[in-house]
Amino acid sequence: MTTIPQTQDLPRPGGFPSIRYKRNLPKRGPSGAVVLTAMAAISAYGFYQLKREKSWGRIHLVPLLQAELDRDTYRRTLAALDREAEIMKDVPGWKVGESVYHNTRYKMPTHIVVPEKDV
Repeated sequence: MTTIPQTQDLPRPGGFPSIRYKRNLPKRGPSGAVVLTAMAAISAYGFYQLKREKSWGRIHLVPLLQAELDRDTYRRTLAALDREAEIMKDVPGWKVGESVYHNTRYKMPTHIVVPEKDV
């Protein structure tokens, strides 16, 4: 029988090239910090616009609300004078609507609204 000489498998001269195992993916889109900053800026601008819109809305509604308050105050003052005249009709020398205070300074009348109880 003849024997076959056993040889060991060796690398080629100069060695094998290195294996490229790193993923080389291109960067796509902005970073997370850029997205977060843009979102915060857009939100801040939106909140600024909302606050501005609310302020201008209030500015434009103030004359309407003041006129409504003036009408309500006038109506309540006339009703109070009518009630005063009815209550004090038997008191001699009583002048309806005359101030009990001795000054001429105008004071906004105070009206307390007491709601009726639910029946």
